[in-house]
Amino acid sequence: MGKGGDATCLIFGIVWFLILIFLAWPISCFIAGLYILLQPFAVCIDPIKEINAFLFKLLTLPTTVTEKMMNGSGFG
Repeated sequence: MGKGGDATCLIFGIVWFLILIFLAWPISCFIAGLYILLQPFAVCIDPIKEINAFLFKLLTLPTTVTEKMMNGSGFG
Protein backbone atom coordinates (compact mmCIF):
# COMPACT_ATOMS: atom_id res chain seq x y z
CA MET A 1 0.00 0.00 0.00
CA GLY A 2 0.93 3.67 0.02
CA LYS A 3 3.00 5.56 2.55
CA GLY A 4 0.05 6.74 4.63
CA GLY A 5 -2.17 4.75 6.95
CA ASP A 6 -4.83 2.33 5.79
CA ALA A 7 -7.57 4.99 5.95
CA THR A 8 -5.48 7.39 3.87
CA CYS A 9 -4.81 4.68 1.28
CA LEU A 10 -8.52 3.88 1.12
CA ILE A 11 -9.47 7.53 0.62
CA PHE A 12 -6.84 8.03 -2.09
CA GLY A 13 -7.96 4.77 -3.72
CA ILE A 14 -11.54 6.03 -3.89
CA VAL A 15 -10.41 9.40 -5.26
CA TRP A 16 -8.27 7.70 -7.93
CA PHE A 17 -11.22 5.46 -8.83
CA LEU A 18 -13.41 8.52 -9.37
CA ILE A 19 -10.69 10.14 -11.46
CA LEU A 20 -10.50 6.94 -13.51
CA ILE A 21 -14.24 6.83 -14.16
CA PHE A 22 -14.91 10.52 -14.80
CA LEU A 23 -11.63 11.76 -16.33
CA ALA A 24 -9.18 9.08 -17.47
CA TRP A 25 -11.55 6.86 -19.44
CA PRO A 26 -13.43 9.67 -21.25
CA ILE A 27 -10.17 11.44 -22.13
CA SER A 28 -8.64 8.19 -23.40
CA CYS A 29 -11.70 7.35 -25.48
CA PHE A 30 -11.57 10.75 -27.16
CA ILE A 31 -7.80 10.58 -27.68
CA ALA A 32 -8.08 7.06 -29.14
CA GLY A 33 -10.20 8.41 -31.96
CA LEU A 34 -7.65 11.10 -32.75
CA TYR A 35 -4.80 8.61 -32.54
CA ILE A 36 -6.50 6.22 -34.95
CA LEU A 37 -7.39 9.06 -37.31
CA LEU A 38 -3.82 10.41 -37.44
CA GLN A 39 -1.99 7.08 -37.49
CA PRO A 40 -2.04 6.56 -41.30
CA PHE A 41 -0.77 10.08 -41.91
CA ALA A 42 2.20 9.57 -39.58
CA VAL A 43 3.86 7.53 -42.30
CA CYS A 44 3.86 10.51 -44.67
CA ILE A 45 4.18 13.50 -42.34
CA ASP A 46 6.96 13.46 -39.74
CA PRO A 47 5.49 15.95 -37.22
CA ILE A 48 2.44 13.70 -36.83
CA LYS A 49 4.74 10.97 -35.46
CA GLU A 50 5.57 13.26 -32.53
CA ILE A 51 1.91 14.11 -32.04
CA ASN A 52 0.99 10.43 -32.06
CA ALA A 53 3.70 9.68 -29.49
CA PHE A 54 2.15 12.27 -27.18
CA LEU A 55 -1.36 10.93 -27.86
CA PHE A 56 -0.18 7.41 -27.04
CA LYS A 57 1.02 8.63 -23.64
CA LEU A 58 -2.46 10.03 -23.03
CA LEU A 59 -3.97 6.71 -24.08
CA THR A 60 -2.16 5.03 -21.20
CA LEU A 61 -3.66 7.45 -18.67
CA PRO A 62 -6.11 4.84 -17.29
CA THR A 63 -3.18 2.50 -16.60
CA THR A 64 -1.34 5.19 -14.66
CA VAL A 65 -4.45 6.10 -12.67
CA THR A 66 -5.20 2.44 -11.90
CA GLU A 67 -1.65 1.86 -10.65
CA LYS A 68 -1.98 4.83 -8.31
CA MET A 69 -5.41 3.62 -7.19
CA MET A 70 -4.14 0.13 -6.40
CA ASN A 71 -1.15 1.53 -4.48
CA GLY A 72 -3.29 4.03 -2.60
CA SER A 73 -0.71 6.67 -3.37
CA GLY A 74 -1.32 10.40 -3.13
CA PHE A 75 -1.05 13.07 -5.76
CA GLY A 76 2.62 13.86 -5.21
